[in-house]
Amino acid sequence: MVSRDELIEVFAEISDFKEMKSFIEEILTPREIEDFTLRWKLLQELNEGHTQRGIAAKYGISLCKITRGSKILKKNNSITKKILNKHHGGTE
Repeated sequence: MVSRDELIEVFAEISDFKEMKSFIEEILTPREIEDFTLRWKLLQELNEGHTQRGIAAKYGISLCKITRGSKILKKNNSITKKILNKHHGGTE
């Protein structure tokens, strides 16, 4: 069985944008890509200071999905927050 670390190593080795895009489109279903994209958008909006309730209403999703992202961004030394701030700005 393939380990999670092996898969992460494969992702980490891909530095070319087009290659990564093709790889993701080959191994994930359109629904999985959509779910992953939504999760990233929720994290962006939380990082920008939007309220959980506002985000839930905007996308018609439960607060539970958003609360997980909020907890991630509140963690000390959150890698996700660091990456969001690097690529999208946001509140510190």
